[in-house]
Amino acid sequence: MSEQEVGVQILSRHPVDLENKVAIVTGGGTGIGRATAIALAFAGARVAICGRRADRLDEVVSSVRAMGAAGIGLVADVSVDKDVERVVRSVIDRFGRVDILVNNAGISASGFIHEITSETWDRIMAINLRGPFLMTRAVLPGMRERRCGHIINISSESGLEYYQGDAAYGTSKHALNAFSEYIQRENQDFNIRVNTICPGMVVTEMSENEVGLQHEKCLLPEDIADLVIFLLTRRPNIKIGTPILIQTMLNPWVST
Repeated sequence: MSEQEVGVQILSRHPVDLENKVAIVTGGGTGIGRATAIALAFAGARVAICGRRADRLDEVVSSVRAMGAAGIGLVADVSVDKDVERVVRSVIDRFGRVDILVNNAGISASGFIHEITSETWDRIMAINLRGPFLMTRAVLPGMRERRCGHIINISSESGLEYYQGDAAYGTSKHALNAFSEYIQRENQDFNIRVNTICPGMVVTEMSENEVGLQHEKCLLPEDIADLVIFLLTRRPNIKIGTPILIQTMLNPWVST
C-alpha cells in the first residue's frame, strides 16, 4: 500500500467533519474559546458561545456565520445557576440537543496565600470550578438519554504543577482535573467521553500583558483549538485519558 493510500485510509477513519453536531463553548468571546468556536464551525458544527461581553460574542458569531455555520451568542455568567439553565435551554430550543460541551471560561489572579482575599478566592473557584460543574450538570441528562456526548474541560499547566503565587488559580485547575475524571467514570457506560486539556502559556487577553512574557514563544489559541478538534474526531471507541499537557518547546519567559 502506497503512502498516499495509507493517508487516505487514515483520513477516512478519522474524519474532521462535525456536520450538524451541536456545541456549547463557554468563554467563547475571546482567546481559546473564540478559536475553538471558529474551528468547530469550520468543521461543520452548530455553535453556541456564552460569555459576559455581548460585543465580543457578536464578533465571534459573525465569524461563525460567515463560514456558513449556524451560531448563537448568549450573555451569561457560568457561575450562576439561572444563567446556565437559560443557556442550555436556549441551545436545546434552537438546535434540539447538545452534543459537545467545551468548558473554557476561566479567570486568574496571582498572589501568595496570605495575600489572597476571600472575594478573589471565591470568584476564581466560582468561574473555574463551579462553572464547569453547573454546565456539565445541565447537559448530562440529555447526553445520557441519547447515550452520546463529549465534554472537554480546558484546564492549565497550573493544574499539574505547583507554582508559588498561583494558589487560587492552580487549586481551581487541579480540582477541575479531578472533576473531569469523576465525570468520565460516572458516564463512560453511557458512551460519553471526557477530556481535559492543560495548556502552558497561551497568548490571550488574560496573559498578554504579563511582564517578561515572550509572545513569539507562547502557544496560540489556535493550537488549543486544533487539539480540541483532534479529540472530538476520534473514533467513538477511542478513549484518551489523563489530563493532556500541551506546552511550547522553548521557555516563553525572559530569563532573569
